[in-house]
Amino acid sequence: VVVIGAGGAGLRAAIEAHEQGARTAVVCKSLLGKAHTVMAEGGIAAAMGNVYPEDGWKVHFRDTMRGGKMLNHWRMAQLHAQEAPDRVRELEDWGALFDRTPAGLISQRDFGGHRYARLAHVGDRTGLELIRTLQQRTVALGIDVYMECTVTKLLKQQDGSIQGAFGYRRENGQFVLWQAPSVVLATGGIGKSYKVTSNSWEYTGDGHSLALQAGATLVNMEFVQFHPTGMVWPPSVRGILVTESVRGDGGILKNSTGSRFMFDYIPEYFRKETAETEEEADRWYTDKKNNRRPPELLPRDEVARAINSEVKAGRGSPHGGVFLDIASRHDAEYIRKRLPSMYHQFKELAEVDITKEPMEVGPTCHYVMGGVEVDPETAAAKVPGLFAAGEVAGGMHGSNRLGGNSLSDLLVFGRRAGLAAAERATSTTVPNVADAVVAEAAGEALAPFERDGGENPYTLHAELQTAMNDLVGIIRVAGEMSEALERIEALKVRAKALTVEGKRPYNPGWHLALDLPHMLRVSECIAKAALEREESRGGHTRDDFPGPREEWGALNVICSADGEDVALTRQPLPVMPADLAEIFEES
Repeated sequence: VVVIGAGGAGLRAAIEAHEQGARTAVVCKSLLGKAHTVMAEGGIAAAMGNVYPEDGWKVHFRDTMRGGKMLNHWRMAQLHAQEAPDRVRELEDWGALFDRTPAGLISQRDFGGHRYARLAHVGDRTGLELIRTLQQRTVALGIDVYMECTVTKLLKQQDGSIQGAFGYRRENGQFVLWQAPSVVLATGGIGKSYKVTSNSWEYTGDGHSLALQAGATLVNMEFVQFHPTGMVWPPSVRGILVTESVRGDGGILKNSTGSRFMFDYIPEYFRKETAETEEEADRWYTDKKNNRRPPELLPRDEVARAINSEVKAGRGSPHGGVFLDIASRHDAEYIRKRLPSMYHQFKELAEVDITKEPMEVGPTCHYVMGGVEVDPETAAAKVPGLFAAGEVAGGMHGSNRLGGNSLSDLLVFGRRAGLAAAERATSTTVPNVADAVVAEAAGEALAPFERDGGENPYTLHAELQTAMNDLVGIIRVAGEMSEALERIEALKVRAKALTVEGKRPYNPGWHLALDLPHMLRVSECIAKAALEREESRGGHTRDDFPGPREEWGALNVICSADGEDVALTRQPLPVMPADLAEIFEES
């Protein structure tokens, strides 16, 4: 089994594959322990009932489906809600050190869209602890890890099944061939196609693109989550994530007039469980039994759109965001204890002391709900031998992901992907990859060195980011998305003439030249799917089609490869069984 990606999903898949008896390798673009999972700060959503005994998988399932505007694959959401508590306890068994309740149980905090406090956490460094724990177990088990390696192509047999992967070592440019009947994609997201993003440099959509090239399908790529709170100042750190934990621990959002504006943006769908006055919202923090949550803890898509509206109306902060205030809500000791990373981040990067003054925040491209279409039970893609888990997989979150669900998602489906990949690998013999196939893959990777006077990859990347940021961003209209597709088409032509200078070792221009086709392909998927879905739902907001439309609530948009282009089809949403549908009739 070859696992591409060493974040939470990849490491959990590798551990499971190894424990099922398969020889396993992990391939990662960066160093082990540097995965973007460490940026998931708030917690792991799991209905353990440690703070509220009345919480359970059915409530978590309902919250997840409602947060995704009912476009989630119901079976994925069900498995996720049912299995997440076991995955968290498993981490604890492996050495994860969670914060504790007074009774000594794993502590759980509030997050947007979750009815009860259910995020198991380690201060605001939960992702770091998750990666530390999984990394330590991976090393202890003796699993092979190929650090600073990039996969450029998935290899297939004559019958269309997976045969392995081809890539190179980033430090010296040497090529690497992995021969394996099972490949697990755990490559994360697509954020580097956007100018303002919370994502790190690795998130270039490799997995989405590699899967598409190999014959897999992508589902609902139009749904891109813009996290409501990224840093907006100084420009060098614009987009860096400000964890939802700040709002979960009492932080409030204000505009330039000092108004707590989120009370003006409560959707009818959430009105009966959302506080409508400041007094009622503040009372919730001391008497949470009333279940009327502050509007700052609405799902992320609702908060991001509200902030965007305030800024457009001229009520934004000096640098184009809004104010997030925790200083007036708690004393300095509490803030430094509960939010140590946020305190350090703003102190060092923006010279702001969050214990004394508010933060300036605004929406940032954060997460893609769309991804590889997979079987819920096995995380298998439509290509035999290919699996996907974590952010690169689609379906689980519908049109909008709730905070904290990403970490439990990658644990639940990382394990399932590793299990199924190992079952295939231990029962399948794969013939050697032909020399001609290897030579072709190497030639494609080296092509930018063979050209003179062509296009600069940095120029093309900047143009792509501008197009996606300006034309396929948080608010969309048909004309702008059509223009974006025209720009992407022109960039695809120019990308065929990419030129890099120098040698293969330590050549970032070459790395970007190989990443760019992935970003262009994924951006085309996002723009085409967004143009196709003529409604507003979750992370997809159409100014020319405001509000959801009933017919679209039962349809997925599927992307597939059509030569060098992307083809779209509409596919009916899987029908939820009656016994699960009854959950939504309960109070």
